Amino acid sequence: MLFPLTILQLAGSVALLLWGVHMVQTGVQRTFGARLRSVLGRALRNRFSAFLAGLGVTAVMQSSTATGLMVTGFAAGGLVELVPALAVMLGANVGTTLIVQVLSFNVAEVAPVLVLIGVLMFRRGAATTRDLGRVFIGLGLMLMALRDLLLLVTPYEDVPSLRLLLGAVATEPVLDVILAAGITWAAHSSVAVVLLVMSLAAKGVVPPEAAFALVLGANIGTAINPCLEGATGDDPAAKRVPVGNLLIRAAGVIVVLAAIGPVARLMLAADPAQSRAVANFHTLFNLVLAAVAFPLLPAIARLLRRLLPARVDPADPSRPLYLDFAALGTPVVALAGAAREALRLSDVVDSMLTGLRDALGNDNRQRLAEARRLDPVLEKLDTAIKTYLTTIDPDAMADSDHRRVNDILAFATNMSHAGDVVGRNLVDLNARRIKRGLAFSKEGQAELTAMVDRLLANLRTAAAVFMTDDVRAARLLVAEKEAFRDIEAQATTAHFARLRAGRVDTAETSTLHLDTLRDLARVNAHLVAAAAYPVLEGRGELLPNRLRQVEEG
Repeated sequence: MLFPLTILQLAGSVALLLWGVHMVQTGVQRTFGARLRSVLGRALRNRFSAFLAGLGVTAVMQSSTATGLMVTGFAAGGLVELVPALAVMLGANVGTTLIVQVLSFNVAEVAPVLVLIGVLMFRRGAATTRDLGRVFIGLGLMLMALRDLLLLVTPYEDVPSLRLLLGAVATEPVLDVILAAGITWAAHSSVAVVLLVMSLAAKGVVPPEAAFALVLGANIGTAINPCLEGATGDDPAAKRVPVGNLLIRAAGVIVVLAAIGPVARLMLAADPAQSRAVANFHTLFNLVLAAVAFPLLPAIARLLRRLLPARVDPADPSRPLYLDFAALGTPVVALAGAAREALRLSDVVDSMLTGLRDALGNDNRQRLAEARRLDPVLEKLDTAIKTYLTTIDPDAMADSDHRRVNDILAFATNMSHAGDVVGRNLVDLNARRIKRGLAFSKEGQAELTAMVDRLLANLRTAAAVFMTDDVRAARLLVAEKEAFRDIEAQATTAHFARLRAGRVDTAETSTLHLDTLRDLARVNAHLVAAAAYPVLEGRGELLPNRLRQVEEG
C-alpha cells in the first residue's frame, strides 16, 4: 500500500475517532445536560460530594472540558466556593478515565451492533431516544476507528525509518508532553488522544515511556481549554478554578515525568499488555493526583486567591447580592433570596426605561448609551438566578416551593426579555434617529413619552404583584394590557392622520415612530406575563384558550 494513501487513511481514522467522541458527548448533553448541570450545582456544597459529582457527571458526559466550563461558570458568577469547585475538577479528571478503561479491552467486535442499535433509535424514536441513538452510534464509530488504526499501523511497525523516528521521540519525554498537550487542546478531547496513544502502543509503534509521556501531555492539554474558553471579563478571580486545575495537573506531570523510567517499568510489570498499561497509567495518575491534592485544596485555594485577587467593584450592578449558597439547605430562605435578586431585574429595566424617556425628550445620547450598557447586566443577573435555582434540591421543596420557583423563573425571564427589547430595539431605534438628525413631531413625542411613563407605572405594579401575589393588582395589570393595546392603536391612528396632513417630516421618521410604538407594546406584554399571569393562573382565572368558543350549527 502506498505510504501517502496510508497517511490519508490514518488521518481519516483519527477524524472518525474524534467524531465518535463528539457524538457521544453531544448525545449525552442533549439527553441529560440540564439534569447533569442541576446535579452538579446541588453537589457544590462541600468538597466530598463535589468530587463524586464531578466524577459521575464527567463519566457520563465523557468530557472533563465540559464539566470544567460549567464549574468555571458557577464560580465566576460567585455561586460556589472555590474549594468545592476545585474538588469537582479532581473528580472530573478521574471520571474521564473510565471510558478509556472500558475501551482498553477488546470490544471492537460489538461496534457494528452499537451502530445498528443507534441508527434504529435515531430513525424511529422521539427526541430523547434519538439523542441516545447518537450515543450508541458514537461509541460504535470510536471502536471502528480504533480497530482501523491498529490495522493501518501494523504493516509499518517494523519500518527502519519509523523506528528511528520513534526512538528519537522516546528519548525526549518533555517533547512528548508538549506535543500531546497541543493535540489535546486542539481536539478538545483527552479521551480521543489517550485512545490513539493506546492504539499506537498496542502495536509497539510508540515505546512505553513515550506513550506514558503522551498521556501526561493529554492530561495537561485538556486542562488548558477551560482556562481559555471559560469565564470572560477582567476579573482575575473568574479564572481561579481552571487555573487551579491546570496548576494541580502540571505539578503532577512534573513529578511523574521526573520518574518516568521507573514508573514505566512498574506499570509494565503490573500488566505487560501495553494498551492496558497505558489505560491503567492514565487512571492511576489521576487517582493518585486526586488523593494527594484533595487534602491540600484549602491551601491551594488560598494560593489562588493570592495569585488571582478578586477585582473589588461593589458598585457592579451585575454582581448578585442575595444568592446565598449557605441557604440552599433551607428552600424557603433560598427562594426568598432569589426573589429579592429577581426584583433587581425590575430595577434595571426601570433605569433603562427612564433613560429612554429622557432621550425621547431631549435627544440625550449619553442616556441611551447608559441604557444600552445595562442590557448585559440583565443577562448576567438572569443567568445567576437561574443557576442558583437549579442548585436547590427539588426533593427538599414542597409543592408551594416548586410553584414559587416557576414564578421566579417566569418573572426573571420576562424581565430579561423586556430589557432586551429596550436595550436592543428601542435604544437602537432612537440612537439611529438622533444620529441622522431626525425628530418626532411634538404630538408624537408626547404620545411616546406618555407610553413610557405608563410602562414605568406598570413595571412597578408588576414588581408589587410578584412580591405580594395580590389578585386584585394582578387583574389591574392584565387590564393594562388591553388598555395599552388601545393606546397603541390610537397613537398609530393619530400618527397616520399627521402623516396625511404633512405634519411628519419624513417617511423614515414615520417608520421609527411606528416601530417604537410596537416595541413599547411588546415591553408591556412582558411585564404582564412576568407577574400577573402566574398569579391568576394559580387561581384558575386564566382561560386555556382566549379564542371565543362559537357553537356550530
